[in-house]
Amino acid sequence: MWRNLLSLRQLSQRTISTASRRQFENRVPEKQKLFQEDNGIPVHLKGGAMDSVLYRVTMGLSVFGTAYVVYQLLVASMPKKQQ
Repeated sequence: MWRNLLSLRQLSQRTISTASRRQFENRVPEKQKLFQEDNGIPVHLKGGAMDSVLYRVTMGLSVFGTAYVVYQLLVASMPKKQQ
């Protein structure tokens, strides 16, 4: 039993250590340059079109949610008519 556990441990270590890794290009300096340049665009929109879409969706949901909460508060504050 001990021998099986030992061989399994060696096999798992060998498999993990010899696994080939994908090499990715480091894009951090490019992103730093993009976000640090002074071009008048707010930092939360400097990422491109997707940042703009996410910003507009978030603002739309916030405005809709606020309006819905105010509507529900008005409905809750009105007394119900009794027949």
